[in-house]
Amino acid sequence: MENNIKYASFSIRAVASFIDTILLALPVGFVIYFLSGGEWFDFSTYQQNLQMALNGDTKALSSQPTTSFKWELLFEVSVLVVTTIFWKQSKGATPGKKLLHIKVVDAKTFKDISTKQSITRSLGYIPSTLLFGIGFLMVLFKKDKKSLHDLLAQTAVIYEEK
Repeated sequence: MENNIKYASFSIRAVASFIDTILLALPVGFVIYFLSGGEWFDFSTYQQNLQMALNGDTKALSSQPTTSFKWELLFEVSVLVVTTIFWKQSKGATPGKKLLHIKVVDAKTFKDISTKQSITRSLGYIPSTLLFGIGFLMVLFKKDKKSLHDLLAQTAVIYEEK
């Protein structure tokens, strides 16, 4: 079976991630923002900084918007839950992956991933990101196109069979 497997490239995975950000994370973000009553993220400071930068003010980035840790944590957990639900309900595919005909599978059996793998993979985005994105860039250099979070969860991203 492994001979028929085609691993998803870095670029297709990046496009799927962008689509998922728009279709999953952004709506969750709007809900959390409104639930927080604007406490989660200070958009007024962000808008002010943006306007200052557009006007050529070199000190525009000297003060950054404040964020509430509890609301940020709720957002991150909510995205984790929503992503896990999509992986379970759509057999390893978030909306972006589904649109691009790729999916996350168990790296050994190429079957659906478990809930544990789903959660491990999602949490694995943290070290993938904190290591200056190297965890994501690993896909460019590995034959099996596995990222750090794939290695941690023992998963792979492959093209769906037609």
